[in-house]
Amino acid sequence: MKHITSPHNAIIRHAEQLQRKSKVRKKEGLFMVEGQREVMLCHKGGFILEQLLVCGPILLDTNDFTAQEVYSKIGLNSSPEVISVTQEVYEKLAYRTGTEGVIAFAKAKSQQLQDLKLSKNPLILIAESPEKPGNLGAILRTADAAKVDAVVIANPVADLFNPNVVRSSVGCVFTVPTATGTTAELIAFLRSKNIHLYAATLQSSERYDKMDYTTATAIALGTEATGLSQEMRDAAVQNIIIPMSGAIDSMNLSVSAAILIFEAKRQRDFK
Repeated sequence: MKHITSPHNAIIRHAEQLQRKSKVRKKEGLFMVEGQREVMLCHKGGFILEQLLVCGPILLDTNDFTAQEVYSKIGLNSSPEVISVTQEVYEKLAYRTGTEGVIAFAKAKSQQLQDLKLSKNPLILIAESPEKPGNLGAILRTADAAKVDAVVIANPVADLFNPNVVRSSVGCVFTVPTATGTTAELIAFLRSKNIHLYAATLQSSERYDKMDYTTATAIALGTEATGLSQEMRDAAVQNIIIPMSGAIDSMNLSVSAAILIFEAKRQRDFK
């Protein structure tokens, strides 16, 4: 087993590049996953783990450990290469405390719309150009809780494997089927599948709780600053709105997503 003691080691520098630069992640098809739960969910989600950077004193309370002990601790039935790192090296890479001493290199999977496997009556959550990784991560947590068929990011700004998305989604980026594409590609995809699109927007809208989401449905939300594009609004069968009584006319993106998607789930579960 390799043992890395220097933060300047080539493997550690490579990991830092993957953490910091979207273009490196996209070019290499690799990303970093930090934490026992996240690594386990990544593995269960069908992603290939290439290497594990393990700090023995944190993960296993010892510097003397085997790869098999690591697999057993995390719940893996695959055998990625295990590399031992010192606590100094681990803390240089770790985004947060309490991540239990393991960081993985993982291979990205296809995010093409045509590769999505949908049920006969799908429920899809769409986010158009979300700018904040934390919001995107929170949306993925909501999508996992509601067990939607897919989350689609139209015109993505932050990539799905940004470390802050992985962290804020608490690994749900690996449990929810995801895809990306342009708004035009997404609209064409929905039409080809006869999926009704509802657009959350202020313009020409009806109350969200007056709609029927029991058929094949996609619910689209835009950014808090600019909302949905005209192209997305024009493609919707209905614009929908969450009524608000306060001084502002918008809510946090992830909060709005939760309200809308769980209304759809309520209708489906009780009809």
